[in-house]
Amino acid sequence: MTLSPPSIVHTSSITSLPLLARGKVRDNYVVGDDRLLMVASDRISAFDVIMDQPIPGKGALLTQMALFWFDQLGPKGLNICPIHLTGDAPETVVTPDELSQVVGRSMLVKRLQPIPVEAVVRGYLAGSGWKEYQATQSVCGVPLPNGLQNADKLPDPIYTPSSKAQMGEHDENISFEKTVELLGADIATRIRDISLALYKAASAIALAKGIIIADTKFEFGLDKNRHLVLMDEVLTPDSSRYWPAENYVHGSNPPSFDKQFLRDWLETAQVNGKPWNKTPPPPHLPLDVIEKTTDKYRQALARLTG
Repeated sequence: MTLSPPSIVHTSSITSLPLLARGKVRDNYVVGDDRLLMVASDRISAFDVIMDQPIPGKGALLTQMALFWFDQLGPKGLNICPIHLTGDAPETVVTPDELSQVVGRSMLVKRLQPIPVEAVVRGYLAGSGWKEYQATQSVCGVPLPNGLQNADKLPDPIYTPSSKAQMGEHDENISFEKTVELLGADIATRIRDISLALYKAASAIALAKGIIIADTKFEFGLDKNRHLVLMDEVLTPDSSRYWPAENYVHGSNPPSFDKQFLRDWLETAQVNGKPWNKTPPPPHLPLDVIEKTTDKYRQALARLTG
C-alpha cells in the first residue's frame, strides 16, 4: 500500500475509535483496554491558548522528534526509564479512510495513569526563570548564585515541577516538597531523579548536534504494576527551549528553534485594535508567522536527525 504524505490536521476526526480527550496539540483515542492512539495535530498553543490557524506539518515534525528521543533515551538506547510506546504501528488500528490523519503524526502507546505533575528541568536561565531570578535570586524557590546573566548556564540543572492544569488554565509552579505531598516521597523522588538524568543525557546528545536544550518538561504515568513510565511528547520544540549553539552568548537569548518566535510575535499582536490579553480569542496568524514557525521546527529536527 502506498501512503500519501501527511495532510494538514487541525482537529482529527477518527470515528472508528472512541475519543478519550483532546489536549492542546494531541487527540487521544481508546484502543481496546490497554492502549491509546495519540494523534499529533497541527494545532499550536501559546500562553495556554490554542491558535485558530494550524502550523502545516507540525504534528508530523513533533512526532518524528519525539520518536527520535524515545529511541535515544528508552530501552533501544540509554534505557534511562521505561517509555509508553507499544512498538505497534498506529496505522493498524484505524480504517483505510482515516490513514491520512494518522500516518507520520501518531503513536500507539500504553494506556497509563497520568501523574498530574509536569517535571520541568532547567539547565539555563531563561524566560520566566530569568525574570524571577532578577527579583529573588532564585527560580521556583531554588536558590541560585549571585551574578548570573540572562541565558547563563546554571552550575547544575535544577528541577522545578509544576502542577498540570486543566485545559484552558495555566500550570502553576510548585515545590518538590509539594510533589511529595501529592505523589508520595518514592514517586516524587523517582520523577525528579529520572527527569534530571533524561535532561543531562539529552543535553549531551543535542549539543553534539549543535543544539542547546535550555529547559524542558517531561510527563510520566504509572502502569498497572505501578512502574513509572515516560509518556506523551518528549524533548520537542513544544515542550523545550532549543537554541543554536553557534549563536549562544552570555547575556541574551539566542534565536530559538522552538515556538518562542511565535510567543515573541504574539507579545506585539493586537485583537480588535488592542494588545492581545493572552485569552481567547487569539490573534489571526499571518502567513509569514506560520511559515517561519514551521521552519523553526524543521531546522531542529534536521539538526538532530541529519
